[in-house]
Amino acid sequence: MNLIQKDKQYVWHPFTQAKTANDPLVIVKGKDAWVYDENGKKYLDANSSWWTIIHGHGNTYIADKINQQFLTLDHSVFAGVTHPKAIESAQKIVNILPDNFSKVFFSDNGSTAVEVALKMVFQYWYNKGVHKKKIIAIEGSYHGDTFGSMSVSQRGYFNQPFEHLFFEVDFIPFPTSDNIDNVLKKMKTLVNSEQVAGFIFEPLVQGASGMRMYAPKILDQLLQIAKSKNVLCIADEVMTGFYRTGTMFAINQIQEKPDIICLSKGITGGVLPIGFTIATQTIFDAFLSDDTTKALLHGHSFTANPISCSAVCANIELLQQKKIQQQISNIVKQHQLFALEIKQHPMVAEVRQTGTILAIELHNQAGTTYFSNLKDKAYQYFIQRGLLLRPLGNVIFINPPYCISKNELEFAYQIITDFLNN
Repeated sequence: MNLIQKDKQYVWHPFTQAKTANDPLVIVKGKDAWVYDENGKKYLDANSSWWTIIHGHGNTYIADKINQQFLTLDHSVFAGVTHPKAIESAQKIVNILPDNFSKVFFSDNGSTAVEVALKMVFQYWYNKGVHKKKIIAIEGSYHGDTFGSMSVSQRGYFNQPFEHLFFEVDFIPFPTSDNIDNVLKKMKTLVNSEQVAGFIFEPLVQGASGMRMYAPKILDQLLQIAKSKNVLCIADEVMTGFYRTGTMFAINQIQEKPDIICLSKGITGGVLPIGFTIATQTIFDAFLSDDTTKALLHGHSFTANPISCSAVCANIELLQQKKIQQQISNIVKQHQLFALEIKQHPMVAEVRQTGTILAIELHNQAGTTYFSNLKDKAYQYFIQRGLLLRPLGNVIFINPPYCISKNELEFAYQIITDFLNN
């Protein structure tokens, strides 16, 4: 029995309809910007393995740090216990965030980082004895697959079977230059009810809905309205963090400061799972009490795993190197040049670019949709030519590891161009 046969017998894949899906690609090795299948064929990992591997595969600096930590302390309970790497990783994150953030809560992935943030918001008001039960989110958002994170994500998208279990959320339209006045008006109406506990958003770029992008100025206006009525603001930077939008965090491009930020994916360089939910001192203080039930009673078996924390520290150290920042700058400049070239193509409806993210939306009768069959056609075309690129419906996007070279990016651009020409 070969690997594909064993996979079909034992494995249930995410976001996959097993009855109609093609055989999965069997990846056995990765190095830098490339992954290799069981036959030795290589593929350019142009979306960083689900937007995670920001330094490429097999980064030796991160590997050495992980190995050292494994031999020192591999795991420890974290309730009533701490360890050096948890403290160091929390300190490093707080030091590179805006100065209003002070306390790190550890979890295990992006969905749970958001789940923790929502629990913080609801319990913050509960502990204060204030009746606020509503959350505001943006249409088209994707915040994860746990029940809280699904509640604040786009309805009827991936989540329809579970919607009867979701809590109450008010959605504002995705903001654009055309509808901004109406969006701001709706935001004001919602917060004026005095019932809104929190506002959650993907800053500057909505990932799963097609890498939709909006301006920092618009986000600042939304946060100003929220803060005028003491609405707690959650920045979901699971995808946008660590220079994906051109700055360390997307919120570095706005003037207003959120109260909570959620991080995962690239936080370890993409090599190990962990989630961080970082809050202000004001939020933390609302949980201080002689009453134990007013504590944040949440945790995971692998909370603040030392090996994952060591990867966080190594990743931040790498990102602060001038070499890495120059590589990021080079990617941004190459994307900008290719965007100018490809937007003239008759198959292209729109080209969007923020930082290292380049999105090419193709004309589609059904509009922008994750369920466009263009996704499958493009994916197979790319795979055959050695490009691992999983489109979001009719949106082809590149979100590469920072180690990618100029020639490797040109390779990806050429295959995308060939697909459009064909």
